[in-house]
Amino acid sequence: MTITETTSQKEEHKALAERAAAKLADASTDEVLRWAFDTFGDRLIVASNMQDAVLVDVAAKVKPDVDVLFLETGYHFAETLGTRDAVAAQYPQITIVNAEAEQSVAEQEAEFGLLNRTNPDKCCFLRKVVPLQNALSRYDAWITGVRRVEAPTRANTPLVQWDDKNGLVKINPIAAWTDEEFRAYIDRHGILENPLVSEGYPSIGCAPCTAKVAPGADPRSGRWAGQSKTECGLHA
Repeated sequence: MTITETTSQKEEHKALAERAAAKLADASTDEVLRWAFDTFGDRLIVASNMQDAVLVDVAAKVKPDVDVLFLETGYHFAETLGTRDAVAAQYPQITIVNAEAEQSVAEQEAEFGLLNRTNPDKCCFLRKVVPLQNALSRYDAWITGVRRVEAPTRANTPLVQWDDKNGLVKINPIAAWTDEEFRAYIDRHGILENPLVSEGYPSIGCAPCTAKVAPGADPRSGRWAGQSKTECGLHA
């Protein structure tokens, strides 16, 4: 494919995303997912941080053999990796795509030291943003579990949008779900959940940058606690 063809395709997909954003603005999660898979088929991937399997479950109900993207940063809690493996076992038709950084953790720390302490933005860029971009380059669209209630920076998240940073369509089928609706789905369907959630970690990222949250506090207050950083750069 030539650069001109690639640019033309991206422009078509951008226009498609803009039309879908308007058409599906008030659509249900199932309607959004059916549109997504009908439109992109195998050129679509679901992203999961393995805090739970909600997004995998709703997507697999529509396309059981969907690809699932997991950012293997090398800094995850053991429980998160265990959840990933349990999800793969419970949904045997899915394919887990582990996106890894070019450097191992040991190589990165040898060159830069502990970036999670000295420059967490750079650490997230090297171990999350770049691997994500590399993985998404093989697809035309991706599905995320971003919800509007999670943070002020996500309050206006549409169900479908053009992801200019990664150059593809971004679909957020559960963006409108409240915390109560999310919890009810887990309980009603017996969805796999990272055991750390019940131990006081309502928002789970890499182990060095995730702390327990006090009861009643902002669920994301345990991410990069004590720093001004609120997003890893994947959705901001």
